[in-house]
Amino acid sequence: MTKINFLTLAEQALKISEDKKGENAILLDVQGLTELANYFVIVSATSTPQINAIASEIEKTLKYDFGVPVIRRDGVSSTNWKVLDFGGLIVHIMNPSIREQYNLETIWTQFEKEEESIIKKKAITKKKSTVKKVIKKTIAKKTTRKPVIKKKKK
Repeated sequence: MTKINFLTLAEQALKISEDKKGENAILLDVQGLTELANYFVIVSATSTPQINAIASEIEKTLKYDFGVPVIRRDGVSSTNWKVLDFGGLIVHIMNPSIREQYNLETIWTQFEKEEESIIKKKAITKKKSTVKKVIKKTIAKKTTRKPVIKKKKK
């Protein structure tokens, strides 16, 4: 069995969304921040037909050109937001108002900062030796990668 390169799939999904006139398409690298996926592609579309066209083309291309079928679809009957789950890649296609409301980019880029502050708060309430262990873990976490946001140039 061949290993799936989810970065390549994410870049292809980003390209397709832009070819279909999706707006503000971004690729988030969330490896190490969640077990849900390695990458998120988030794109805005201004109409329901455009949302459907982008979702359909991404699903078709990744299945037939890369051999990776969608595992789960969400928002099938929604007119505002569709989600395609390919395992290591999750694609969100939404209208601009829904995207602004949920603000997924900010949630995932702030996640690591919040996690570090929670670790520090827990450390304050524990014994000195435990605090040293938590500080070491926190320092190790700071050296891990933060999510990378790639914006496609027009």
